[in-house]
Formats: sequence, structure tokens, C-alpha cells
Amino acid sequence: MFENTIPRLEDFSSKNDVSLPLFVFPSLKQCGIVKHGFTTRRGGVSEGIFEALNLSFTRGDSRNAVEENYRRLAAALGVEYESFVFSDQTHTTNVARVGRKDRGNGILRERQSRDVDGMVTDEKGVTLVTFFADCVPLYFVDPVRYAIGLSHSGWRGTVGRMGAVTLEKMAQEFGSNPEDMICAVGPSICRNCYEVGEDVAEEFLREFSGREKELLVKKENGKYQLDLWRANEIVLLEAGVRRENISVTEVCTCCNPKLLFSHRASQGKRGNLAAVLALQ
Repeated sequence: MFENTIPRLEDFSSKNDVSLPLFVFPSLKQCGIVKHGFTTRRGGVSEGIFEALNLSFTRGDSRNAVEENYRRLAAALGVEYESFVFSDQTHTTNVARVGRKDRGNGILRERQSRDVDGMVTDEKGVTLVTFFADCVPLYFVDPVRYAIGLSHSGWRGTVGRMGAVTLEKMAQEFGSNPEDMICAVGPSICRNCYEVGEDVAEEFLREFSGREKELLVKKENGKYQLDLWRANEIVLLEAGVRRENISVTEVCTCCNPKLLFSHRASQGKRGNLAAVLALQ
């Protein structure tokens, strides 16, 4: 069992000795086979609503600034700039296997895959990158088969059980066993900040029948507060991951808009955070 499952903020030395803080999960770090992190707004060169470590090329920020931000992130993680492979998130449960042939997709050239919200690999020299501003990052590490996965799970992905889909993909591609997996639910919007309408609540009531009290709190205005953290934890548990191998965040993007980009807190005027994961 891991001593501490909550992510902690650590300072990394970036390009030109600039401090670049990343949230790191002790459980993933203790595995000893991956480099990983979840970015904050600090340590980059972007300005205005993108200040400072915006990692999106598609929200209107200067391309030169975003490229510099990635150079700093690469230096902080100790990975090659050209090793980054981007997802193409459209709130699907599509998971793609990627490898060294995909290095640079999204940063050196156009993304080669479309509608991909999750990626898996068993190859070194490949750094998986997924993007966030309230949705849930899911990390997967298989220390037995030496394979990893990284997925984006908003409410649609969560009700579609993206965590289970990613585990199934790793089983198909690498022979991974859920009981061997070390998983983490990363920084994202908390239940107190995440109000949803009855249409969304009904989908969770159907999919998580019998466990709705763990996920939903009905408000006087007829809307609900939805707990994506617990929902994703349930998905992983029901897919066979050991409870002691699942780390769940206590860091809310919406509660911390000065530290983290949040779509809700900024009313859409923001950059993107990134989850990153690579084999050592």
C-alpha cells in the first residue's frame, strides 16, 4: 500500500533554471518506472488570460509562447521536446495505442489521430499529453507489463466509463491485468463546484444505479452537484483495480483559478493544463 495517495506540488528546475511546479502522485513516483506530472499556470511565458504555462495551441495564444512552454515542460520532466504525443479530445471514449512513430504528433506536426481521448503505450521515448481545464485526468501504470495509459474523462467520458475502456485497451494491447495497475484520478473540478442539470444527472443515475447517493446531491433549484472524482474511482474499482492502488485527488481546478486553469471559473477565458506521462 502506498503511504500517500494525494498529489503534491513539487518544484522542478526547467529551462534556464526557471522553477516549474507540477502536481505529482507519490504512488506513481514510487513505481519507479515513469515520469509524470500535472501542470499548473506557473512557470511559462504566456500572457493575459493564458498566463503563464498555457499548453494549448488552439485557444488563441501565441504559438511561440506555447512552444517555449513545452520546451520548459520537457526540461522539467527530463524528456525530449519531440517526444510529446497529443490526444485529440472530443469527449469520446476512444483510446489509441501510440509509439515512437507518433512522436511529435500535435507539436511538430498536425495530430495524426482524431477523436482520441485516451492513449496507451509500452514504448520508451514517448510522452503522452492530455489537456484539461476542469475535466478529469486518469493515469494508468502497469509495472508488470511495463506499459502506461493516460486519458481525459469529462462527464461524458466518466458516464461512458473511460477508465474501464482504457484498462480494456491495455489488456488487449499489452496483456495488462487490472489487479496489477497503479492508477490516479488527477486534479479537476470538485463536487461542490460542479453543478449539472437534470439531463446529465439522469445519465449518471442510470449508469451508476444504486450508488447515486455517492455521486449526486440534489439542490433546491432542481440541479445537482456531481462528484466526478468518486465516479471515476468507482469505475476503476468495478473494472478490477485494487482499492489500495488508486490515488484520488483533493485538488480542484475551479477552487484554485490563480493556480490552475478552470473553464467554469474563467467562463471559458483560459488556456489549458496538461497531464503528462512517460516510461522511464
